[in-house]
Amino acid sequence: MQTSGHPSDSRRVEIVVPVKNEEHDLGPNIRRLREFLDTAFPYPAEVCIADNGSTDATYEIGALLAAELPGVRVVRIDQSGRGRALKQVWSESTADVLAYMDVDLSTNLNALLPLVAPLFAGHSDVAIGTRLSNGSRVVRRPKREFISRSYNLLLRATLSTHFSDAQCGFKAIRADVARELLPYVEDTSWFFDTELLVLAERAGLRIHEVPVDWVDDLDSRVAIAKTVGEDLRGIARLARTRVDLEAIRTTYGRPRVLDPRTALAARVLRFCGIGVLSTLAYALLYLVLRQGMPAQVANLLALLITAVGNTALNRRITFGVRGVEGRWRHQLRGLVTFAIGWSLTACALWLLHTAVAVPHQAVEVTVLTLANLAATVVRFSLFQAWVFDDDAPTVPAIQHSAPSSLRSS
Repeated sequence: MQTSGHPSDSRRVEIVVPVKNEEHDLGPNIRRLREFLDTAFPYPAEVCIADNGSTDATYEIGALLAAELPGVRVVRIDQSGRGRALKQVWSESTADVLAYMDVDLSTNLNALLPLVAPLFAGHSDVAIGTRLSNGSRVVRRPKREFISRSYNLLLRATLSTHFSDAQCGFKAIRADVARELLPYVEDTSWFFDTELLVLAERAGLRIHEVPVDWVDDLDSRVAIAKTVGEDLRGIARLARTRVDLEAIRTTYGRPRVLDPRTALAARVLRFCGIGVLSTLAYALLYLVLRQGMPAQVANLLALLITAVGNTALNRRITFGVRGVEGRWRHQLRGLVTFAIGWSLTACALWLLHTAVAVPHQAVEVTVLTLANLAATVVRFSLFQAWVFDDDAPTVPAIQHSAPSSLRSS
């Protein structure tokens, strides 16, 4: 196989092209891809046509292409599903970097080198093409644009994702990372991409984004209504389940680098935001509970319920602690800070009832809210210095180097 840049480089890319009933586009586009790899791509690259459930002549055409073109192979998977095809081929591949692209080649191939280069360098673990960044050049129908942007906004709102484009059919992953991450990916269809990226983020992996030039395929076979339903079910599943990815995080995860000039300010802002929500929740709970119980009991229960939620949110959002390790210890410490906060509000309530025998309920809520805000300041100090101290993110002292398998020989 002829390559143009580094003929002695033994590191390889395998590009999977998942196909189902693509007998018309398969031949010309695979030839175009193979020509690009042979003349304009600096790494040795192989193409795998992954036929999944075709009922036309797709597999037969793929077999003819594999016989005709060096560096092209074809596999047949009886069951349909893009995710199933990618998972099987990637799991069996011996290449160093694994990529995939849609058979329509909607993405300009000049983005392939920027996609895989950070993976070879060890800078990143996963790479994706994005059609939604300022540097992208995209031609597509308004309906598809609206659906894509809405979907990625939904992911950010429900799963707290940070990548910009989950659905672009142009992605790559380091093979060593894929071997560890793929067993945790359950979806076998269109949601496969999203689940892979969400799990990668949760494991602390670095996702590199490449702005792409992309032209919409007017002959797209995607069943939008069915895909939307599957995506919503996948989002709901990921939102309610937490996979233990600590082993991957320990081996490949990259700790966040916090700027000491802004880290404290950002943490205070997040804590305050959660504090405002907790205070509102506390006031509403108190008003509801006060209808059927004494003031002190209603205060205690409202504080206890909001304290558990407050600790959980601050653990994840303010102090960046993830996973189940230490969760119960943090909640117990959080309850100690709750006890301190309760004592402040209880004293404030006692003083109010001492001064006024039967205070108006609005006065009660005002006094308790002010006391709860004062307790919030105390809680932040304890959270910062004690509750999450052992697990709070710190500036890493070492650099993350490329694995030996990805270094040039």
